[in-house]
Amino acid sequence: MSVKDNIIKARSHIIFLLALACGLALVTAIDRRSDGADNTQNAGGQMAQFDDVAPLPLAITRTSSPDDIAYAQIAWRYFQNNTDPTTGLVNSTDNYPSTTMWETGSYFVATISAERLGVIARSEAVERIGLALDTLNDIRLFDGVLPNKAYNVRTGELVNYANEPVERGLGWSALDIARMVAALGHVEANYPELAQQTARLINRWNLSEMVENGQLIGGNMIEGNLRRDQEGRVGYEQYAAKAMMLFGYDVYNAYDAESHLMVRDVEGHPIPVDTRLHRNVTPAFTVSEPYLFDGLEFGFDARSARFATAIYSAQEARYRNSGILTAVSESHIDVAPYFIYSSVWGGGAPWAVMTFRGERLDSKRTITTKVAFAWDALFGTDYTRELVAAIAPLGDTERGWPEGIYEIDGTTNSSVTVNTNAVVLASLAFRAHGPLIRAGQ
Repeated sequence: MSVKDNIIKARSHIIFLLALACGLALVTAIDRRSDGADNTQNAGGQMAQFDDVAPLPLAITRTSSPDDIAYAQIAWRYFQNNTDPTTGLVNSTDNYPSTTMWETGSYFVATISAERLGVIARSEAVERIGLALDTLNDIRLFDGVLPNKAYNVRTGELVNYANEPVERGLGWSALDIARMVAALGHVEANYPELAQQTARLINRWNLSEMVENGQLIGGNMIEGNLRRDQEGRVGYEQYAAKAMMLFGYDVYNAYDAESHLMVRDVEGHPIPVDTRLHRNVTPAFTVSEPYLFDGLEFGFDARSARFATAIYSAQEARYRNSGILTAVSESHIDVAPYFIYSSVWGGGAPWAVMTFRGERLDSKRTITTKVAFAWDALFGTDYTRELVAAIAPLGDTERGWPEGIYEIDGTTNSSVTVNTNAVVLASLAFRAHGPLIRAGQ
């Protein structure tokens, strides 16, 4: 094959690498611009409170222990059980055939991670992701523009959150789509043979509809009409912005955390909190999740390393001060209302557990499986090892990893989900290979 033929064959991969380089350059420029603004206009401001936070060193070991592989095999069991053979999509929770773009992105991350760990062969990873990409390239979009907020895993139909068909759809989530865009970037970096399918999907989606004035815009159906709303709060917003930058989108305002940042002291550590309301109703909350994704997938930048260190350190400090193991984030629960946000700071208070509607539900605070594995992979401290030791007995070789342990009584939060099992796999892959965006060796 000639040099020209090789270049043509690899053109999609080359385009992705150029976009990645441009995105990273934009992040660097933004960091410098932000630093300059802090020095000249915001001396002594909110970001200055992180100046004394020394980022914890990363704990990449370049190896996987026998326990790591056993834990990864438990997590992969979830995907073996919950992948639809026709569409290639994966259930959001065990045996519940609905999914979002966020959860589909988690599936791609899990598949790449499982292949890196040797749990599955490369051929299986390519086949699985390729089938799902074919489905995503064929399913109907909301208004023909962007993916609907939810889809039926078995049929690919647009559905509501009760998994019932809806003709027009629910609208779109900019954060969910950005998480899927990140996953597509990871696929292109690791499997260039799938670049043509990922490029087709990116071109099919009108991503410019969810970017406006450098912000991420969601589409929400309200009484039969589409309303466009700014989407994302400190943490999630910056993770999503990094994903969009991979494909050349100008999302400066989404990446700029300082404009909406306030700092709250929790257990003696500065915690980044958004000044805006969550869903325009409840004071915003800070959870571990977006910082875990940032570190495991992209690798921390200077700002997110400090934020993540502070958020982790507050959780360890709570344990040292109270004796209560603490590893909090958003998670499913096995009783109504079935989803909670366990915060470091939320609803105007430390350690608040909030429902979707903004009500307090502290009795369901969970020592979460995914947070235990992810903090341990990222930082590898004595405390993170304690967390994993507490969670390890929960692994179910027939179903996967459950959400965790209820803090109040030590019983198991038995909900089993795509996101938790994906984070377990991504964490174990990070330990051995580093951030996911690096092309597989």
